[in-house]
Amino acid sequence: MDPITHGLIGAAATQSFSNKKNLRQVSLVGFFSALLPDLDVFISRASDPLLNLEFHRQFTHSLVFIPVGALIASALIWWLVKKQLSFKETYFYSLLAYGSACLSDAATSYGVQLLWPFLDERFSWNLISIFDPLFSLIIIVAVGFSLYKKKSLFAWVGLGWIAVYLSFGFLQQQRVRNVAQEIASQKGHVIEQLIIKPTMANEILWSVRYTYGDSLFTHGVRLIPFSKPTLYVGESAALLSWKKKYAPLKGSILYQDIERFSTFSDGILITHPDYENVIGDGRYSLLPTSLSPIWGIEIDTTKSNQHVPFGTYRKPTKEVRQRFMDMLLGK
Repeated sequence: MDPITHGLIGAAATQSFSNKKNLRQVSLVGFFSALLPDLDVFISRASDPLLNLEFHRQFTHSLVFIPVGALIASALIWWLVKKQLSFKETYFYSLLAYGSACLSDAATSYGVQLLWPFLDERFSWNLISIFDPLFSLIIIVAVGFSLYKKKSLFAWVGLGWIAVYLSFGFLQQQRVRNVAQEIASQKGHVIEQLIIKPTMANEILWSVRYTYGDSLFTHGVRLIPFSKPTLYVGESAALLSWKKKYAPLKGSILYQDIERFSTFSDGILITHPDYENVIGDGRYSLLPTSLSPIWGIEIDTTKSNQHVPFGTYRKPTKEVRQRFMDMLLGK
């Protein structure tokens, strides 16, 4: 999730266990501690662009690291609140907020390695997009009223809203899953990998991607409660058989980097339609019906002993924005 929403969720979580006397200090601890896990974005190495991808939402978001992360947060913030809170109390509130950040990130589509170091799998529940203004707005109001009125009741309202909104996302997701199964069945496809996630900033327009054989298929599905789904037929593309294509380079840094990027992308790699030498992550694009990846790695076989560059390829042109809004509004 975006940093502001993380901080607000952390504040709401801590406010709900606070009293009137220390509500403001507890809110500060919660907001700050919830931001700390995402400091892993600064883990990088100029000579190895994929390092940041691997470490973002990795150990700092794992369940076993939450107590450690909360301790670090407490040590950093306690000097600001030590007149009102003991270190033990500060740690308790930091633990709540830090844990809330890790779990809320798992609710998005990017995923977190909750079970690191025992398991490298990224858990992505795909219930909400990275940024959702409606979701964040109500939390802002709840946290704000809690501070203004000095009553934790409003914080509990905010937490209730989070539970309701994510539950709604789950119900929407299950409806989309049924639509995806119908689409594949009508085409005679047997789904091998299925990715269902909400598009940016809403729970109405969803992206459906599935693999069948050696191809990736996309569709957009618009869902309004108690209404029939609207289907937007998308594109299809061949999955990149990179192990075969780059077999002569096996053992090189380039080959190892493609393997790393494939692991990050759940094996769903395609050639970027606009850049012949770019391998893209087929799971993400600006439009749910598009197979134009928003990020990928650039391949230069003449530099097989160098790390591959990682780049973003977002092109939010007026046409793309209009097409997105048309689908979102059901046009």
